Amino acid sequence: MSKKIIYLLGFFLILGGILGYNYYQKIFGEAITKDLELFVFSTDSLVDVKEKIADYSKNPNTFLWVAAKKSFSKPKTGRYLLKEGMSNNDVVNMLRSGNQTALSVSFNNQTTLEKFASRIAEQLEIDSISIINSFTDKSFLDENELTKKSALQICIPNSYQFYWTVSADDFRDKLLKEYNRFWTADRIAKAKALNLTKSGVITLASIVQMETAKKSERPIVAGLYLNRLQNGWPLQADPTIIYAIKDVKGQDYIVKRVLKVDLEINSPYNTYINRGLPPSLIAMPDISSIDAVLNAKDHDYFYMCADIEKIGYHKFAKTLAQHNANAAKYQNWLNKNGVKR
Repeated sequence: MSKKIIYLLGFFLILGGILGYNYYQKIFGEAITKDLELFVFSTDSLVDVKEKIADYSKNPNTFLWVAAKKSFSKPKTGRYLLKEGMSNNDVVNMLRSGNQTALSVSFNNQTTLEKFASRIAEQLEIDSISIINSFTDKSFLDENELTKKSALQICIPNSYQFYWTVSADDFRDKLLKEYNRFWTADRIAKAKALNLTKSGVITLASIVQMETAKKSERPIVAGLYLNRLQNGWPLQADPTIIYAIKDVKGQDYIVKRVLKVDLEINSPYNTYINRGLPPSLIAMPDISSIDAVLNAKDHDYFYMCADIEKIGYHKFAKTLAQHNANAAKYQNWLNKNGVKR
């Protein structure tokens, strides 16, 4: 064999090796240079994905090349975590299979279903209208003995794992499942001991929640309202009056002070003229408020008033005379500070 042929063979072997190495690198070599949280929408094409990974890839065009070689043309909608060092082959396989990573969804203290839906829509692909429609579906409400006003009670504030593409119904059903899991045998027994249903506990907890932001006070406030309930007294809870006002004027209406005329508002949520609990929760109570009702402090208080000396807290009273003295101080403080509606 002549030297010329040997040189040519060597050249082609080397060239083949280089081409093979480059081919291998495009498919299996490290392509992603740093971690990326990639959101792929239903309208996204492979070109859109290429643009989204452009700043995180050694050569984003090779992603399209590999996708073509693997006959892959439509990525599945989802939230994907691309890790540094992943190959184009890894990325294509992930998008082809829809191998998403779940994310933590959290919420707390939402006052209406609409605001809750908006909060969730900020974190997942589903829109707020779909969430509202799912929670207020008649068959769902009837099956679970809920109403449009009480549907929010199945949402226990916490952090939950969901896929970004979860449907509104699947999202709702998981929260219902977690709500039922929340009601352990111990919690159910405590509710029965108070002669309250689950809905009753949630409703009272929502009043406690809106009455005080101080977790240390919540068992005391809960005990006070339970004293009133068990003795047949009206709750006379200002948060229910505020809810009734907003129910008429809109949830964004600001109420800084409850006036005497407000106590006559014609509403089933007016706990000054209606005895017992209102028809549903007035806001989303967190777990501390629910457990405050179930583990309410045993005392003889029947009255409460905002404490002007310790802002954010309340003064509690056993007698009307004590309460009137506390209330007079509070009303004078409101007038002095120009707090009206």
